[in-house]
Amino acid sequence: MKRIAVLASGRGSNFQAILDALARGEINGACVALITDNEDAYAIERAKAAGVPAVVVNFRNYPTKAAFEADLLAAMHAADADLFVCAGYMRIIGSEIIRAFAGKMINIHPALLPAFPGLHGQRQALEYGVKIAGCTVHFVDEGLDSGPIIVQKAVPVLDDDDEEALDERILAQEHIAFPEAVALFCADRLVVSGRHVKILPETP
Repeated sequence: MKRIAVLASGRGSNFQAILDALARGEINGACVALITDNEDAYAIERAKAAGVPAVVVNFRNYPTKAAFEADLLAAMHAADADLFVCAGYMRIIGSEIIRAFAGKMINIHPALLPAFPGLHGQRQALEYGVKIAGCTVHFVDEGLDSGPIIVQKAVPVLDDDDEEALDERILAQEHIAFPEAVALFCADRLVVSGRHVKILPETP
């Protein structure tokens, strides 16, 4: 059984989707910690309800990003997790942390990468005029939303979509894709070779 720690900054709906999948027995793991950079994050309430320890490393309390990330790194080491899940964690993670947990950290992005990395993927998709959008779960590397892709889910872009409507449609798929990717990791079914992630067949 894998130890899972979640990094989140806000409402934590993807965190909840993973907690729900764990409760249903769909993931061979246990959530051992929520780590948040925001003492007001609603994800903390979700952690309390699930009996998951919440660790707050409040970014606003630090004079520099380096000082903040030193304590964040310490909190992550203390969690002793096999997998770190960035579920709405809104800060770019520094290279030292990424190298410390290489191959053990995944993120979800509201676009079909490599299209529309960075902030406001839904808005970027609408402005570009694409007909299909979606979400991507990927390993975290030192680039911006550039790590090897694990799972993608697509949704149609409708003619009358605004950013909120498209966001809701993509978010529904995020709540499917993220637990799916976590389950694959925890079942040791992911093999990374360069940019390619091979999904091994399920064992009987």
